Amino acid sequence: MMVGMASEESPTMASTPSATTCTDTVGGSVTHSDASVDAADAADMAAADTVDAPGRPSTRAWTTRLVILGLVLSALNLRPAITSLGALLEEVRDGLGMSGSVAGVLTSVPPLCFAVFGVMAPRLARRFGPVAVVCAGMAAIAAGLAVRPYAGGTAGFLVASALALMGIAVSNVLMPVIVKRWFPDRVGSMTGLYSMALALGTSAAAAATVPMVGALGGHWQSGLAVWALLAGAAVLPWLPLVGGRGTGRTAVRDPSGPGDPSGPRAATDRAAAPSGAGGAYGVGAPNRAENGPGLGGPRITRSRTAWALAVFFGLQATAAYITMGWMAQIFRDAGVPAGTAGLLLAATMAIGIPLAIVIPRVATRLPHQGPIVVAIGLCGLAGYAGLYLAPAAGAWAWALLLGVSNCAFPLALTLVGMRSRTAAGVARLSAFAQSTGYLISIPGPLLVGVLYQHSGGWGLPLALMAALMVPQIAMGVLAGRDRTVEDECGAREAT
Repeated sequence: MMVGMASEESPTMASTPSATTCTDTVGGSVTHSDASVDAADAADMAAADTVDAPGRPSTRAWTTRLVILGLVLSALNLRPAITSLGALLEEVRDGLGMSGSVAGVLTSVPPLCFAVFGVMAPRLARRFGPVAVVCAGMAAIAAGLAVRPYAGGTAGFLVASALALMGIAVSNVLMPVIVKRWFPDRVGSMTGLYSMALALGTSAAAAATVPMVGALGGHWQSGLAVWALLAGAAVLPWLPLVGGRGTGRTAVRDPSGPGDPSGPRAATDRAAAPSGAGGAYGVGAPNRAENGPGLGGPRITRSRTAWALAVFFGLQATAAYITMGWMAQIFRDAGVPAGTAGLLLAATMAIGIPLAIVIPRVATRLPHQGPIVVAIGLCGLAGYAGLYLAPAAGAWAWALLLGVSNCAFPLALTLVGMRSRTAAGVARLSAFAQSTGYLISIPGPLLVGVLYQHSGGWGLPLALMAALMVPQIAMGVLAGRDRTVEDECGAREAT
């Protein structure tokens, strides 16, 4: 599957040999008020994470396969820390003495960590390289998951969870950057590949955690800690890429090669980086043309598309973390057994496995992604209505509808790659959209916990979730328009 995906060129993603680089122009605050970048920073990040690849094609192919393996294994680890907890939330609450409101705080920790730590990712990548940061992120996930069940008390559990979520946060932001750098002509295909792996890891953790608790002696601590092993395995493919020679900071030729410039739609030019001096992959400082109009000076906050994408990302994240944190509990409160509730949550996540491949590929072929946004949103509204009217009777139908609704995530990742022309622009847009989006999503799971505790049922929480779906659809339609942040920033700079 992975080799086949690597060799497949998306007809809508063309590329020319270029000196693409990944830079951070996000300011020190989470609100991204300072978004200036200079050529030296871009050059630093371009040189930061690559390994020496001599002219031998076999060496380049081996390195590319390692990158693909690293992407897949890393994606598998981006959600088990959350969905394994969702499957055992009742046991964790009883074991740690949590109220419904405190459990709401616990389910709000992921987006909080993603917002706080995600904004650091491009700066860390410029300092150490995207590959090194993702490798360290996987190590942090492994350590956090191994420690948190045995940390003792709610505070220790939260701190260890934050360590794992920090690793997830930086990897969330940098995965699109690595895809754009290594596979600039296959953004849709490679985004679909790691989105599929992400959905697989999400659903596997939801389905397997409760059975593993029984297999490991009936202790919920063991059921949570076992996922540290998967995170440890994800460290391994990145290690040769980080090491390289000496410092591991030598340049690598473009592993993807030139794309086909005769793609069927004009968006291919935006998905690929423009040609640069020398034709080497990530070598040297970019010039103004490489960064695209407006990326060298004006703030990304001047782009309406960037804001629409950030809000869309935040609202879909709100829905996703409410689903991952609370859906199993909704079914359990309706009389569904714990094991079946875990399987329902797993089914919700598993539906994203095939759709994570299909949606990005369809999206890159459309001039406007709004129809996909609307279809996904309507599935979410239908699922919430079903959970309110007949949560147990139609449980599998509602789980599948909400699974389709959760596929707003791979669509959002695809839009990040499509709404900027260059790897530098993708790095900026990814950091801005994800960090701002996760800030927006923080109150959602917390409010659900508070409403659940004080109302004694799921009517008000489900009404909140359905109400949030309406602006999600609106913002997704705006983010799906056929334009780039470089164009918008350049136009505003000119005026």
